[in-house]
Amino acid sequence: MTARFLGLKIDVDTLRGYREGVPRLLDLLARHGVRASFFFSFGPDNSGKAIRRVFRPGFLAKMGRTGPVSTYGLRTLLYGTLLPAPLIVPSEPDLVVKTDGEGHECGIHAWDHVKWQDELDRLDEGRIEEEFLRARELFEQLLGRPPLSCAAPGWQANARSLHVQDRMDLAYCSDVRGREPFFPVIDGEAFATLQIPTTTPTMDELLGRDGTDEGNFNDRLMATFGDVTVHTIHTEMEGLRQLPLLDDLLRRCRDQGLAVVPLADLAAAVDQKKTPRRELRRGTLPGRAGTLALQS
Repeated sequence: MTARFLGLKIDVDTLRGYREGVPRLLDLLARHGVRASFFFSFGPDNSGKAIRRVFRPGFLAKMGRTGPVSTYGLRTLLYGTLLPAPLIVPSEPDLVVKTDGEGHECGIHAWDHVKWQDELDRLDEGRIEEEFLRARELFEQLLGRPPLSCAAPGWQANARSLHVQDRMDLAYCSDVRGREPFFPVIDGEAFATLQIPTTTPTMDELLGRDGTDEGNFNDRLMATFGDVTVHTIHTEMEGLRQLPLLDDLLRRCRDQGLAVVPLADLAAAVDQKKTPRRELRRGTLPGRAGTLALQS
């Protein structure tokens, strides 16, 4: 029988997701005896500024399905606008150390999550590198080594961000939605850092669409799984109100013999000499507002 793997990618976007969601996820993962990849937003929580996405097609529909106040909390939705933007990891730096100490992979999500997700295409390469280096510096201070992986907020990537990543000696990045590991190409230019794309829809893309609710969510999610699957969860959703759904998912994976692993394990198993080059393009996905980086 073919071995099946689920690479579990956990994005930490906000202060609440960091301070409340991460500890709950660590407890849950420990109970199931599995490891995952945590990608941390290290700097300011500017979540309130995300209201600028209101003009993107699909944004209001997504907010109506996911209930932003119950998901993120009212304070989070005001950070960076009516309330000052608090620093996420510096508020409780030992939590990153604890995550690492429990055997989970730790990587960089961003310095300023909202800035990267909303402004990447307006940032020059120097500004992008500055954002990355600020997160990398704090990572090294806390863990005593450089990061080996990163995952772009909102799956936002372009040639300038890939140039920066290629200079960082990373083992892989997970910036893209797609089907399989690949090396990205943009406008004929090939990049050197392996991409491990997210292969499944996220919870906020599925819930409330086409009759998907909490009762059948895991059935529909697992119907998208292949032999090697990469699934992204968020500490603000699966780490808080939707933790029981993740608990059920991990139980089902165990019962079906599906091994839950960090993305680093999947990257290490890739034969890079046989890994294809694929064009990276911008496009849309059902249930997600705006455009994102897709494996063509």
